[in-house]
Amino acid sequence: MIAIALIEDDLAYRRGIERLLAESGRFVVTGSFGSAEDALRLLPRQPAQLALCDISLPGMSGSAAVAQLRQSCPSLRCVMLTMFDDAENLYAALQSGAAGYLLKSAPPEEILAGLDEVLAGGAPMSRPIARRVLAAFARPVKTVDPRAELTVRERETMDQLARGLAYKEIAVALGISTATVKNHLYHIYEKLAVRSGTEAVAKWLSP
Repeated sequence: MIAIALIEDDLAYRRGIERLLAESGRFVVTGSFGSAEDALRLLPRQPAQLALCDISLPGMSGSAAVAQLRQSCPSLRCVMLTMFDDAENLYAALQSGAAGYLLKSAPPEEILAGLDEVLAGGAPMSRPIARRVLAAFARPVKTVDPRAELTVRERETMDQLARGLAYKEIAVALGISTATVKNHLYHIYEKLAVRSGTEAVAKWLSP
């Protein structure tokens, strides 16, 4: 039998979860708390392997409670069981160290399966939550155009180089020395990740 604690302020819902766990024949509830504060005070004295924790609690939030429980009960694995499926609550819970994130709307068998998954070393998430996480990672990565890193003077130098001017001609056109032109081009090549004026012009003129 796996010892499990419940942290849920809705008494009727908590009683329902207690029945679900008892009827599964695999879990025994060793602590049932209506607030994070009660759990933080009493749970360390009532060892459990797992904890099901709501996010919206009176006083301290469930996510904050999980962060503190990780310190006072290092071996305890906490799973959020909540009605919130928004990104803010999800990421706050995961950052606090929650081992899983299940929705109260999930079927009872999914909640039990999630607990089994945690015990097996997994990180269960209800399907809508898993889709949200995958969508976040699937967002296209914004690439930075290296041309945007060039200074105003470096841009002017590239404009002249793209016109086919030699170093001395660029120097005259911009009113600077040839040495300064070469210095600008050194930094330009570095920023554009090229090794020649031809490559630099090709990248500068690319769409």
